[in-house]
Amino acid sequence: MNTNSSVPLAERLRPQVLTDLVGQEHLTGEGSILRKALEQGKIPSMILWGPPGVGKTTIANIIAHTLQVPFYTLSAIAAGVKEVREVIEIAKRQQHAVLFIDEIHRFNKSQQDALLGAVEKGIITLIGATTENPSFEVNAALLSRSQVYVLKPLGPDEFLKLLQQAMVKDPWLASHNIELEETSALFNIAGGDARKLLNLFELVVDTLQEDPIVITDKKVMEIAQQRVAIYDKSGEQHYDIISAFIKSIRGSDPNAAVYYLARMIEGGEDVKFIARRLVILASEDIGNANPNALLLATNCFQAVNMIGYPESRIILSQCVTYLAASPKSNAAYMAINTAQSIVSKTGDLPVPMQIRNAPTKLMKDQGYGKDYKYAHDYQGNFVTQEFLPDAIKGTKFYDPGKNPREEDLRKYLRSLWKDKYGY
Repeated sequence: MNTNSSVPLAERLRPQVLTDLVGQEHLTGEGSILRKALEQGKIPSMILWGPPGVGKTTIANIIAHTLQVPFYTLSAIAAGVKEVREVIEIAKRQQHAVLFIDEIHRFNKSQQDALLGAVEKGIITLIGATTENPSFEVNAALLSRSQVYVLKPLGPDEFLKLLQQAMVKDPWLASHNIELEETSALFNIAGGDARKLLNLFELVVDTLQEDPIVITDKKVMEIAQQRVAIYDKSGEQHYDIISAFIKSIRGSDPNAAVYYLARMIEGGEDVKFIARRLVILASEDIGNANPNALLLATNCFQAVNMIGYPESRIILSQCVTYLAASPKSNAAYMAINTAQSIVSKTGDLPVPMQIRNAPTKLMKDQGYGKDYKYAHDYQGNFVTQEFLPDAIKGTKFYDPGKNPREEDLRKYLRSLWKDKYGY
């Protein structure tokens, strides 16, 4: 443990062994996958995915300390391909090294590609830390060669344990007489982030000139100067607010929707998280009632990724108010739900012969593609033929919603398939 009181408390208390780590029992507890790997002295390349302050960097440091192998750290904010290649060259000479890359989601494709060969050949063991879903932010080739471990936000029990440990283990804190009368404000402001909790705790103790130092919610709020509504990005309120946000848009209330958007922005919610939810909602709740909704939501996602806060709040507001004011339909959502349900019940039904692909003479001789009617050869670019497997023919999956755009689609489909699908 670092005893230099000029170093932030969270850094002074950073664990060196797994037994000192608070939280993440599913990864580091007795019999857990990561503990077993460390005990065997060999770990896979991995991506540690979780919110800030839950132990990603700490776990990387513990791995380095336990394995006692050459260990290098790069920040994706500051490092580029050049720095990555330099570490790889050093690792080649040492035959093996562990490379920890913080915020790996910030690496672009070329930077991630520079790692790929070294990971494949075992020159480096990669430990990447990210707050973003690696499925979206880490390229598939690198992801397939790494284990993804999900770290969970810390809760009140872990937070209390951290504070109690800090008051005993840190010499500076131990020199004070501290009473934890109330902890809700500390925990809520920290929002699942252990680093934030410990550094705020240190600030509160350092600010209060009392003996004993009695920690109350009121004192914490005054010192932290919190003037905005508390928004816990990892706790129950996070899910309540995102739920209210989505339901307000679905309920066509742009006023409520933009209010909850403001709550998330003021609480420091990840801009990509908000934008992704809007893309999903544009199809799930609006769909073909207004196809432009998906276009706008997709462009919103791309724009806020380029712009970031604070300006992206304006882009989000435009998209949110547009989606809330759009006509609604969940017909596309219900269609795929119904289709997947049928597939799970009926399995791999044979595709009708006439619409099978026939790339070889043998397949053509077997009847693949025989009697297929090319729609564009017929009046109105349509001709009646069977596309569904025999066992489920006539099954209607898509039932257009009751809104002007989809009523037009219904009329068109009725003109084509009235007798078959009942439009």
